[in-house]
Amino acid sequence: MGRSPCCEKAHTNKGAWTKAEDDRLIAHIQAHGEGCWRSLPKAAGLLRCGKSCRLRWINYLRPDLKRGNFTDDEDELIIKLHSLLGNKWSLIAGRLPGRTDNEIKNYWNTHIRKKLLSRGVDPINHQSTQESSDHRKPMRGNTRDPEDAEDTDLNLDLQISPPC
Repeated sequence: MGRSPCCEKAHTNKGAWTKAEDDRLIAHIQAHGEGCWRSLPKAAGLLRCGKSCRLRWINYLRPDLKRGNFTDDEDELIIKLHSLLGNKWSLIAGRLPGRTDNEIKNYWNTHIRKKLLSRGVDPINHQSTQESSDHRKPMRGNTRDPEDAEDTDLNLDLQISPPC
């Protein structure tokens, strides 16, 4: 009826990843590429399911991941992209190299939403919550209408990998 399970649950580690497992996953991906995540654990000699390997690689082990605080430029780009795309975190992440969709979503919910609210900007529709007599400077890119947004040519073409 549905897809068969990706791994045997009885012989799968479910806890925290060890340094040895991380090293084995990194070595396998460096030697063979990402390939098919469903078959990767067996090929790499890991007792993990493919989804766990994929998430570990994408969110923690990829060499191009950025660590640390978001820059002001990243903040502005996230705000601008969110005004155009809404909560499409994977599309937004595609325009911020080294940042994951989940990291951007969490940053939005813990920092940027509050920043916009404190500036009198609704984080959902990016419109001012203040009366028109308010003298606060509006945020750049605070509109959902692409014709009104500055520099809307953001090249949002993303590629989707075929299933293995």
